[in-house]
Amino acid sequence: MLKKRILISASLFHAINDGASVTVPMLFPLLYNHQFLITKYSHIGILANLGLFSTFTFQLILAHYAYRFKYKYMLLLSITGISLLLWIVTFSSSFASLLIFYIFLRISLSIYHPMGIASVSRNHPNKGLDFAMGIQSGSGNLGVFLAFISVGYISQASGWKMPLYVWALAAVIFGFISFSLLIKTPDSYKGTGKPDISLWLKTLKGIKNLIPGFIFGGACWGTTVYYAPSLFNHKYHITLGRTGIYLAAWILLGTIMPYAFGYLCLKIGRANIALISLGGSTLLVFLLGIAPSITPAVIFLLVFGTFLFLLFPAFQSCVAKQVPAQNQIIAFSLVANIQMLTGAVVILISGFISDMFGINYPFIFLSVLGVLVTSYYLVKLFI
Repeated sequence: MLKKRILISASLFHAINDGASVTVPMLFPLLYNHQFLITKYSHIGILANLGLFSTFTFQLILAHYAYRFKYKYMLLLSITGISLLLWIVTFSSSFASLLIFYIFLRISLSIYHPMGIASVSRNHPNKGLDFAMGIQSGSGNLGVFLAFISVGYISQASGWKMPLYVWALAAVIFGFISFSLLIKTPDSYKGTGKPDISLWLKTLKGIKNLIPGFIFGGACWGTTVYYAPSLFNHKYHITLGRTGIYLAAWILLGTIMPYAFGYLCLKIGRANIALISLGGSTLLVFLLGIAPSITPAVIFLLVFGTFLFLLFPAFQSCVAKQVPAQNQIIAFSLVANIQMLTGAVVILISGFISDMFGINYPFIFLSVLGVLVTSYYLVKLFI
């Protein structure tokens, strides 16, 4: 029963956390169209880069001092920050103020991925690990699905501020439920004290073979979230509401596929899933970048989702298997930060690429990165 409460709580937290993380980026095409707050694609790159870099920095600090804090109270702090900052973003009056508010929102979104995933991992060892990882990963994608499908239509009907009000309220309601499930549960993390640099380096060395996969996954996620809305809205002239439907369908596959991850692991193995996901994602993101019209672009986006969203639980489970329980907050902080930092760099570059060559070129750039990462694992497999 305790394991179920922890998993349900983590799943709700993950859904709100990841849903809130795409609510603001989903509004960027609308702000760009009106030349209000955002006037060029590089502004999107700067927002994403500094926001993700703030998350990167805060997650490192959090993992370093996690032994001092109980996870359930950090959950409450995160949910409070998310709900407040979504509301505060509506007071933005310039690009600078939007940037400042967005950075603080990204800091509030920094707690789940190192601490929440580690909590699930610690409480679902051995046979239940792949199932639990799939559930929590799929729940995060479910939150993104709901954000994509709601933000576009709400903003079309009621303006850019209303989706932020709705999601701030959702964060309060479901965040409270998530926290209430943990009130009477013990915090099972038993760290040995503040980790020193040698422990960070030892943990990093233990997962170094997994880093390229997290780099590619982070770049794919960030580029799609921050630039796919503009790709559909600006290149194919699709309304923001319909754009949200297409992206919601993409993330729906990301919700379904991780729930099937445990079953697929039994059939074909975790390593094979990871390799197939890398190769498939690389091919499909290239096809998305060169799609001549909306119909093939949507098809390529959806098939891309079936591959990409098996990549995350596959590599997360590998981390859980390779790292001792007492070091897993550090390990998951490292991989989350690798994803964040890579995404931040790629998104910043993509903003300038989009201004120079077109909004589809970030996806072609992603495919080049995917070829390099997939080649790395094929070389390790056959040599």
